[in-house]
Amino acid sequence: MNAEKKDKGAWAWIPLLYFTQGIPYILVVTVSVIMYKRLGIGNAEIGLYTSWLYLPWVIKPLWSPMVDLNGTKRKWFLAMQFVVALAFLGIGLFLPSNSFFVITLAFFWMAAFASATNDIASDGYYMIGLTQKKQSFFIGLRSTFYRLAMVTGQGLLVIFAGFLENKYGDNTKAWSMTMICAAVLMMVLTISNFFAAPKFEDTQNMALKDRIGFLEVFASFFRKKQIWMALLFILTYRLGESQLVKMASPFLLDTIEVGGLGYSTEAVGTIYGTVGIIMLSLGGIIGGILISRDGLKKWMLPMLLALNLPNIFYAILAYTQSTSLFAVVGTVVLEQFGYGFGFAAFLIYLIYISEGISKTSHYAIATGFMALGMMLPGMLSGYIQEWLGYDGFFLWVVIAAIPAFLVLTFLEYPEDYGKKSNVSDA
Repeated sequence: MNAEKKDKGAWAWIPLLYFTQGIPYILVVTVSVIMYKRLGIGNAEIGLYTSWLYLPWVIKPLWSPMVDLNGTKRKWFLAMQFVVALAFLGIGLFLPSNSFFVITLAFFWMAAFASATNDIASDGYYMIGLTQKKQSFFIGLRSTFYRLAMVTGQGLLVIFAGFLENKYGDNTKAWSMTMICAAVLMMVLTISNFFAAPKFEDTQNMALKDRIGFLEVFASFFRKKQIWMALLFILTYRLGESQLVKMASPFLLDTIEVGGLGYSTEAVGTIYGTVGIIMLSLGGIIGGILISRDGLKKWMLPMLLALNLPNIFYAILAYTQSTSLFAVVGTVVLEQFGYGFGFAAFLIYLIYISEGISKTSHYAIATGFMALGMMLPGMLSGYIQEWLGYDGFFLWVVIAAIPAFLVLTFLEYPEDYGKKSNVSDA
């Protein structure tokens, strides 16, 4: 595509595209946990089965060349967004059935695979539709609208579900209506993307893949310097957080008698899904600015600490079972801000190890391992919580941070990587 055709209408299609990308991810990965908890599913089953939903994001590099070589990115993401809308509609319609757990999990799987494929196509569209300079310029805008999608999904939709729970006194009916509304939202966004996203075709990447070959793309990734140490770091970076994120909402929702704090669905939607995600976004913005100013080396350790130290406050809440709104909101604010702040360093490191001629495919592989690092610990989180109780579980989450700090001492990367002055504007 000619350079002068790039960047067309970016202010319109980037916000829509990345808002649409965030909605299915947050509903599949996080809101499903709250929904099943409110419908009476146990923590062990929630942790195990909803963590399996990460799998499509783990293995998406396996079919990413199919998205690259067949059709346009625009056709792919529009089709996948439509499939996601149908999947959410299926969840909403089948929640009142006797076999709702199995059936709705199947629809969540459908949404997860479509969402992972949508991510591949949307990110590819972003890279071919913008000049490199504009890719850097719009990174903040795309991240902001992705976070707004998280606020909408984990915040507003959960609050809406809580409102319906109180109105009808029937959790199943409330969540059925909520998921149907989510399906309508996805359909509206799909139609909006159809009109907002310009039509253009990429030929450069297809020619490049013809020269390199699919297997060589994978092989070259695993020949990178220190790659096994890097992969160990990726898998352990969020070892504690990957378990906390699965059990944080059940902890707030469970009754005092079983170790929880007894908060309502609406309260969780407001605290964790709205205030929390705003702080998550703020932490990410500040983290990105600091790395851009000083480079990755200066901030890697502080950001790893910021990601893990706030988890101590969850352990304190669990031991004291304090239901103080100030204490709960303060804990969520610190944890989410620390998560966003610490995740900035993680993303920059993923970009670093993906550098090279096949950086798009290598980034997909790296993010696949990132998703694996979330999926495997999350699968066990519910069983660990039921075994140790909430107090012991959150103490374990704090201890689980140690491996990442040990691996970091052996990690090698350029001191000034990520500085703005080192970013090409070509």
